[in-house]
Amino acid sequence: MRAHFVLSEIGVGLRRNVTMTLAVIVSVALSLALLGGSLLAREQVNSMEDYWYDRVEVSIFLCNANDADSGDPNCARGAVTEEQKEQIDAELGEYALVDEVYYESSEQAFEHYQEQQRDSPIAAVVTPDQMQESFRVKLTDPTKYDVISSAFAGRDGVQSVRDQRSTLEPLFNLLNGVNYAALGLMALMLVVALLLIVNTVRVSAFSRRRETGIMRLVGASSFYIQLPFILEATIAGVLGAVLACVLLIGVKYFAINNFLANEISVIDFVGWDAVISVLPFVLAVGALMPSIAAFFALRKYLKV
Repeated sequence: MRAHFVLSEIGVGLRRNVTMTLAVIVSVALSLALLGGSLLAREQVNSMEDYWYDRVEVSIFLCNANDADSGDPNCARGAVTEEQKEQIDAELGEYALVDEVYYESSEQAFEHYQEQQRDSPIAAVVTPDQMQESFRVKLTDPTKYDVISSAFAGRDGVQSVRDQRSTLEPLFNLLNGVNYAALGLMALMLVVALLLIVNTVRVSAFSRRRETGIMRLVGASSFYIQLPFILEATIAGVLGAVLACVLLIGVKYFAINNFLANEISVIDFVGWDAVISVLPFVLAVGALMPSIAAFFALRKYLKV
């Protein structure tokens, strides 16, 4: 009988406040979709950082005759000698931080430049002797680039030491900024959802104040009186969470798998396992957030 009464009260409350309930469902769905999207975006950025940073190389560019003749202060003592190259190569092999070392001659650098810049008019006038020899160093920990830079920058025969991370960090900073913006928008939407939940519960309680008053008089407990209102908010929250899960699945299937993955092949996008791992958290937040908000909103309102 009690369960039937509670269920009937929930049905009455949902029917009386159908527009506000729909508003709660939509706002919860949008906020939780942004929450899930932010979590997946964070994982995507971490995955991309791990992927690209593992492929980052430190390049030690060596002085050539053109650098010395042009007055480059780093090459004031002339072009690199064979002895200096052998010394640099030997010292690189002594570092435990160094995983692999590749030597690129000026001829190889010229071939790579011609392949990469074949459509550029400058490529036609560049000659092999203008290209720099270099050592391409792959590190076991790319974040410790400064160890190599401090050891080899400024020595005789070395024109410069460059880290490819500097070209990737602006991209990752931009992605992190977008992720933080999504988190901020998600927080704003959660506040809106909480306010809607509180107002919906209070309007529902006010419309049934006579029934709750009678229940108080016959000795019903506070929790028993509050239970239908809490469950109404919980149902609305769960429906919003389910809608958020559908949105996340739809974005993964249509926008990522069937569009972005085909257009941007260099990025390994997050898989279904990442999406599925986020869905239970979204559902849990969708169930707990409205019920807790309703509980605290009703404590004072239904107090006699």
